Amino acid sequence: MRIGFFDSGIGGMTVFHQALRILPNEDYIFYADTLHVPYGEKPKEEVRKYIFNAVDFMANQGIKALVIACNTATSIAVDDLRQKYDFPILGIEPAVKPAVQSCEGKRKKVLVLATNLTLREEKFYNLVRSIDHHDIVESLPLPGLVQFAENFEFREEIVVPYLKEKLSSFDLKQYGTVVLGCTHFPYFESSIKKIFPEEVDIISGSIGTAKNLKRILEVRNQINDGKGDILFFKSGNRVEDKETLSNYNELLVKLDRINSLTTGV
Repeated sequence: MRIGFFDSGIGGMTVFHQALRILPNEDYIFYADTLHVPYGEKPKEEVRKYIFNAVDFMANQGIKALVIACNTATSIAVDDLRQKYDFPILGIEPAVKPAVQSCEGKRKKVLVLATNLTLREEKFYNLVRSIDHHDIVESLPLPGLVQFAENFEFREEIVVPYLKEKLSSFDLKQYGTVVLGCTHFPYFESSIKKIFPEEVDIISGSIGTAKNLKRILEVRNQINDGKGDILFFKSGNRVEDKETLSNYNELLVKLDRINSLTTGV
């Protein structure tokens, strides 16, 4: 059986890429709900309908685990999805806890970058409230980055001015860690680094989610020695045209380069 990955668009590829590195021999389904992207600017109940329709489709394909590789979808639907399905469902949430732990000793603030819907959700509010005892967490919605990613617009000469405008009212020297709270945002890590002081850490939850997936499959004795086969779907339609498949493969190559720059591996 395959492992399912779901996102509103191509942002989930940043999490999927980490899973491919950790579990290269598994077979996968990657489902991007491109007809309805972006989720972060839509009404909550509308987005919930899209999410359940997509997961119903993937469940019918036969999957042994599902990763909701979308912070917005996780924040509004993961608990209800777990009640409906009997396979493991992993979500992703902004990496606020390690950011706060790192910054408290430095007397620095944390800045969470995410979508409007993620930042408005009670799940995010409760996460911050349970961890942020010294009121050091701030947030900023950056919906433009989602649109840039979905349009395959990664040029720094386009992205950096957008970031400078959105961050113009922030004193960037106050921050110790920037949390990428949307899976679309790691594509722009190099642009974000150009805005903040060199000593500021930039983190996301992608690696932790992939490691947790492997741990769960090991506990369930469901690690497969498959072919590393990947099926791509866009809003329920199998992706078979060469141009789109080539674009997806180029994204994975791009993420390899980002990972090598970040980790030196």
